[in-house]
Amino acid sequence: MIYSVIVDLSASEVDRIFEYKGEGYTVGTRVLVDFANRRTEGFIVAAKETSDYDPAKIKDIIRPLEDFPAISKDLLELGEFMRKEYHLRWADVLRLFIPAEMRGSRVKALSKKQASLTSSDSLDVILNSLKPNATMQRDLVTFLYLNGATLTETLNNEFGNSALRALIDKGIVQTHEIVIRRTPYKDLKVAKTEKRDLLPAQQQAVNTVLGDRQGKYLLHGVTGSGKTEVYLTIIEQIVSEGKTCIMLVPEISLTPAMLSHLRERFGDKVALLHSGLSSGERYDEWLRLKNGEAQIAVGARSAVFAPLQNIGAIIIDEEHDQSYISDFNPRYNTAEVANFRSEQQGALLLLGSATPSLGSYYAARQGKLKLIEMPERINQKPLPNVEIVDMTLETRSGNKGIFSRLLKQQLAETIAKGNQAMLFLNRRGYSSFLMCTKCGYVAKCADCDVSLTVHRDDNMLKCHYCGKHYYMLDKCPNCHESSFRQGRIGTQQIVELLNSMFPDVKVLRMDADTTQTKESHGKILDSFAKGEAQILVGTQMIAKGHDFPKVTLVGILDGDQSLHHSDYLATERTFQLITQVAGRSGRNEDTGTVVLQTYTPTHYCLQLAAKQDYFSFYKREINLREASAFPPFSEIIRILYTGEKEKDCIDQLTEQYAELSNLKGKYSRDFYYMDKMRCPLKRAEKKYRFQILIKISCESVKEILPRIYSVCDGKKRSSVQISVERNPQNLS
Repeated sequence: MIYSVIVDLSASEVDRIFEYKGEGYTVGTRVLVDFANRRTEGFIVAAKETSDYDPAKIKDIIRPLEDFPAISKDLLELGEFMRKEYHLRWADVLRLFIPAEMRGSRVKALSKKQASLTSSDSLDVILNSLKPNATMQRDLVTFLYLNGATLTETLNNEFGNSALRALIDKGIVQTHEIVIRRTPYKDLKVAKTEKRDLLPAQQQAVNTVLGDRQGKYLLHGVTGSGKTEVYLTIIEQIVSEGKTCIMLVPEISLTPAMLSHLRERFGDKVALLHSGLSSGERYDEWLRLKNGEAQIAVGARSAVFAPLQNIGAIIIDEEHDQSYISDFNPRYNTAEVANFRSEQQGALLLLGSATPSLGSYYAARQGKLKLIEMPERINQKPLPNVEIVDMTLETRSGNKGIFSRLLKQQLAETIAKGNQAMLFLNRRGYSSFLMCTKCGYVAKCADCDVSLTVHRDDNMLKCHYCGKHYYMLDKCPNCHESSFRQGRIGTQQIVELLNSMFPDVKVLRMDADTTQTKESHGKILDSFAKGEAQILVGTQMIAKGHDFPKVTLVGILDGDQSLHHSDYLATERTFQLITQVAGRSGRNEDTGTVVLQTYTPTHYCLQLAAKQDYFSFYKREINLREASAFPPFSEIIRILYTGEKEKDCIDQLTEQYAELSNLKGKYSRDFYYMDKMRCPLKRAEKKYRFQILIKISCESVKEILPRIYSVCDGKKRSSVQISVERNPQNLS
């Protein structure tokens, strides 16, 4: 038999099928092969009886790497789709379908020895066979008789290795290997709550979705409208029919809460997949899904590749979130991948959000998705009252701090009532830069064209692009003076200020610095949910999905931070972020309050976000997009050139820009815009960055995009990396 193998090497030169001989292998199996005179891992993607090549020159497969096919035929079909749709290398796509640590055999099933009694005789009979003074052996036998099979490591710790070994030698105790399942969030507390009847709006949403098992839906429900219960009810019905489900959340920080809901309802049928798990946990959870031991996969975007069969539903919560789009190799759009899998499996696809992306809502208005509206909170609880504070007036009145007078007052009242507050600032660290006031020097990263952020906790300067750390400066390296000014305040400094304002109040902080370990997200959220702290300060990690009944105040400290980015998505993202953060307040009986601090209080985005008026925002923004021919009325293609040699990047870009200009001449009506430029972030991780931006018509993208790919594939300089992004989420 001839097998088509993709070698597990991420290089364009070997991005093709290589043929090997063998017998008895299944398509999808990972194998070890001889490639370029060294042993290399590979994936079998097809099989056939004969080859066009000389059989004598075709090498044999050395051996399989596992005793099961790692990748199903359905996922191989998905891989073919992604390879063509996103212009990816085969190896990069196939790696998405398995736990990373399977490559190189860095993880396997965990097995341990377990001991049990060999005889079913009564305890007295067994003990009579032992000497009266063999105290440890007798105690060990008694323990096994009462507790059953036990890990040998437990018995050794309790009774000693010699006692266990003696009993094994006497044939009284036997040992055998068992597989130990590594369970993520094993200690996650699952709140046992009574299952509530669905409210009319929830029931109508469920009926609509389950009425057509192969439909595509957009569930637009305001914050607190009960979307999670809709998801759980749909999953319950699908699983009861013997099918499987994928439940996606945008961030790892949201997985503990969703996992808790799912485990409460479905127990061990749930498996968790995301990059924050240990290698062993991820492998075991992946294996449970593949073996059919678990029927529900929950996790961040990588869970869309869960090795499930017979999928009945794929649900994407907070579908608007940009984290669902991978902006590094391999690049892909999670919603598009989910759409392919849903069509392939005949499954329903449900996108949900309080602030849908304009593209999704436009598609729903055009009839490409079935729109379901849930415009009210559960039990008609009112949306929070949003107070917009003009920080320019605060400054004029002498208040130059980060907290407005209204926010200070509301914080004091919230604490006095025993309620909780959440403060949102999407900027971590202590302050955003360090500047010498004498000569104007700003501390910058040596590898990136960005200023370093001050981190007071460990007295370091850090680059938030490459992660490099620098010692804190005590003198300016330029003029040798010791006069520094710090930039805009970050979450660390907010906590410090709150501790001085309310010394008896515990404050928690949730950002990338405090959530570096797997369990840290859950611990912070659990502590806040228990009321162990009254104030939670955080970045966008706290903005969505969380439900804390005692939170009656939300403070948004820099409401227009993301509003003025030079990006057509800036206004949409700001509206979504503010609406989502505001939605954390007043989700129980007490009415919530939101204090939105801004220097542009009259901007329509902030005004409509304060009213939680999505439809008015949508109408205004979609008209602007149509008038300026931005997505969804066009497609933006970004070609990024990066390399350590600036001249090579410029020369490569210039050559391909000329070729693309010829292409533009052939499709002049379909090219709305094309230009070349330095990236706003000129250098990152020692590499210079340049880009070509192209805006083309939606109708012609399928025809033009392959030609753009072809131009980019013809690069002549190995020192330059080229990547093509379709509708990029970040133009910096």
